[in-house]
Amino acid sequence: MRHAHLIYLLLGMAALAACKKSTGVEKADSGQPAPNETSTAAGSTVTSIKRPSAPPPGPTEIWKEFSGDKAFAEVRKQVEVGPRPSGSPQIEKARTIIEESLRRSGWDVERQSFTAETPRGPLPMINLIARFSANGVKPAPRDTQRAIVCSHYDTKRFTTISFTGANDGASSTGALLELARVLALDPALASKVELVFFDGEEALVQFTDTDGLYGSRHYASTLNNQRRSAQFKFGILWDMIGDSDLKITLPPDSPQDLARDLLAAADALHLRQHFGYFDRIITDDHLPLNTIARIRSIDLIDFEYPYWHTADDTMDRLSPQSLQTIGSVTLYHLRKALAH
Repeated sequence: MRHAHLIYLLLGMAALAACKKSTGVEKADSGQPAPNETSTAAGSTVTSIKRPSAPPPGPTEIWKEFSGDKAFAEVRKQVEVGPRPSGSPQIEKARTIIEESLRRSGWDVERQSFTAETPRGPLPMINLIARFSANGVKPAPRDTQRAIVCSHYDTKRFTTISFTGANDGASSTGALLELARVLALDPALASKVELVFFDGEEALVQFTDTDGLYGSRHYASTLNNQRRSAQFKFGILWDMIGDSDLKITLPPDSPQDLARDLLAAADALHLRQHFGYFDRIITDDHLPLNTIARIRSIDLIDFEYPYWHTADDTMDRLSPQSLQTIGSVTLYHLRKALAH
């Protein structure tokens, strides 16, 4: 009997080995296919490709996630760097703060470096461009973006005063970093938005066709060269949006449909009292987007600010609620305009 048991055991082992050889794949003890493998009726196994999963849905009312207080804290970080004129060591410190905040929120950041020809000679400048991947694939693709939201982060160069630009430069920059945090809660929406931080908005001497708006002119030209301009439906520029007595002064040449939709968003959020029109054209970073890249763009700016380009443009003139107003209205519009 002992010999019979041994024979049966040997026969069983041989049969098992033959079975494994015929399939060519060893299965786990559970008998289920290994990860990324699918069993067929014939007993063979086909390796499948694991595709990125769909991004999770974002908050239904994402505009309610924007925090004026968090935006205000980001504004303060910029101001604490001190004056941040283009080409200075201080603006590099400001850049590092911006990049670190964006990456914490999951955004890829591109440094778009160029040399601007200014009345004071060649000056190195850097735009920061942030993109978001909906499914986690890195680097984030460049063809999913449909809207631009932008700001400038440099400050006017002065020799007679210490100009820290709390409203003019820092307010829109800090709010844009908070916008990045909130958009990341909805990866699908975030992937449709390109965030841009312009260097060189301020003129070195006086605004002309060639002095000032250096970063936005370079960015718009690069969009054309890369044949990316056509993918964008619209652009929104933020500038000087932190005044505690907030009154957005839309330039009279604002694209009518874009202005209408943003004012409708303000109406829906009961914030329309903070928005109106200015009586003159405003020279700002939205102009190159409109004229060079041919992207319909609007400037959300409070130009009725008595401390503009003075040493009194300080944090105590600003309000977190003003930042929250602009952030909420913009997010409401983005959600509606980029829904499909």
